[in-house]
Amino acid sequence: MVRIFLPILLSVSLFAEMIEGIAVVVKGEPITLYDVKKEMALAKTDAKKASDMLIRKKLEELEIQERKINVTPTEVYEEIKLTAARNNLSVDEFYAAVRETNGLSSSELKEKMRERLLSQKLYQSIAYASMSQPSDSEIEEYYRLNKEKFSHPSGFKVMIYGAQSQERLQEKISNPMLYTPDVLTNEQELPYDRISPELASLLAKTPPQSFTPVIPDGKGGFMSFYLQEVLQAAEGSLEAQKDAIINALMAEKREQILGDYFEKLRHNAEIVVVRLPE
Repeated sequence: MVRIFLPILLSVSLFAEMIEGIAVVVKGEPITLYDVKKEMALAKTDAKKASDMLIRKKLEELEIQERKINVTPTEVYEEIKLTAARNNLSVDEFYAAVRETNGLSSSELKEKMRERLLSQKLYQSIAYASMSQPSDSEIEEYYRLNKEKFSHPSGFKVMIYGAQSQERLQEKISNPMLYTPDVLTNEQELPYDRISPELASLLAKTPPQSFTPVIPDGKGGFMSFYLQEVLQAAEGSLEAQKDAIINALMAEKREQILGDYFEKLRHNAEIVVVRLPE
């Protein structure tokens, strides 16, 4: 009898251990307790919200599989090239910048980019048939209700620190009083409309009297901006901001369509919540 029941007992034990590690099952696909805890830490949220985010992600993954959506390595590399070019960087410099600021290796970056492109293709396939260009009256109404979204600083007063050595530049940033003749400085006023959107976004997120992260300068060296002052905000006119208004309107419409789609998908999907972390 022992020989007969021992394998069964072992199987039951292993199955129990497996179930204990599962938080949610989405259409037969598991989300583990580890996944939920990791998402809680990354998103700085509670178990319920983290599990909801992971369920949405799992539904997206399954929808991508069902629709047979694919992204090639060439598409991933081309997207990386375009992103690097927008930042006036070579691909190698872009890899170095991402590794420095986000801690991602080139292979991890490629995987993140692949996931983003897959999601973009999925969203396009879902929303495309339901999307229409906004009318002039919609654009005017959206602008009237959201003027603050389309105002921005007129510019930034900065001190640019540059060096060939990343370590020496970081040393200078950590101790600005340190004498470092190999770290060059250049004070400038950067008009908002004359710098890249990426740099404008970086400076807008930087508190005054502090440094930006160290980034490649596009010439083989490194740079960091010390933000001295944010210059007076400028409100864009409707005509000047029309493309941005249309993009914002379309983005909101798309999010509404996608939200409704995945809410319906979730309602109809077989989802079992086993247990969530405490």
